[in-house]
Amino acid sequence: MHHQLYFFIKTKILLFSILILTGLSSLGAIYAQNKTIVINKELEENSDKFKVKKGTQWMGKISKIKFGDYKVADSKNGWVKTKVKSNFWNTFSESKTENKFSFVMEHESLGSSIVNTLSQMTVKEARSFKLLSIGDFEFYTGPDDDYTSTKIFSSEIQIKDDTGEPWSMHLAMTNDHDAGYSDEGILSCSDRLIFIEPISSNKNGNDSRKIPARGYEFIEDNKSLGAVQYYGGGVFGLNKSFVWIRSELKPKMKLVLASAMIIILQIKPDQFSDLFSEE
Repeated sequence: MHHQLYFFIKTKILLFSILILTGLSSLGAIYAQNKTIVINKELEENSDKFKVKKGTQWMGKISKIKFGDYKVADSKNGWVKTKVKSNFWNTFSESKTENKFSFVMEHESLGSSIVNTLSQMTVKEARSFKLLSIGDFEFYTGPDDDYTSTKIFSSEIQIKDDTGEPWSMHLAMTNDHDAGYSDEGILSCSDRLIFIEPISSNKNGNDSRKIPARGYEFIEDNKSLGAVQYYGGGVFGLNKSFVWIRSELKPKMKLVLASAMIIILQIKPDQFSDLFSEE
């Protein structure tokens, strides 16, 4: 009897140990996946990486975003204005939403910038309208169902006490029923042109999460200057944001990039539905 009880307990302990080891192995495989966006290797080795902290967004203000010594010192967030129109049969509708915000970004030793942003969103929907039905036959008027959503963000970045031309930033996101989703942006000043390219943690196909981490990389002449992760992936990714800024850049360029990244960190979490559309 004692031998049987001993064998039973020993077997249970062995099975429990196997389950624990299997669970730990699976957990290790999950954590082995990329948890951050896959950025250029050379940038990763030659940049300063900062964890982003986002404070409360009060009425009339944007979020108090901070990373390293860069921070939003003051801001103003305007009212959201929306206009909607449709035809008599309601087979076509169009809505336009507009919002403006501005902020001052400061760095303890590099200086500060003044940023103004205009956000514009247009949604167009076309749908057929059933006139009547006779038996198994249904009669419709109007086009086949169609949907297009376009979001455009236009910003001006001016470095304080700098007499040069301000930098311009443009981001455009389109979700089209037929063409799919597109996301592109540029940061420019005079003869300089920096492409803002969307990237994710699933670049190499080793992040199996439904929603991977997402962000942008700033590329000029095939050289990566910086990157920003605005979403950390998974269900709880909103508070997992990071910034990479190339260490060798001049102070003014660091301020410009940091300002552009704050714009992205402010606008992208509000576009949560895009996370399910982006490729």
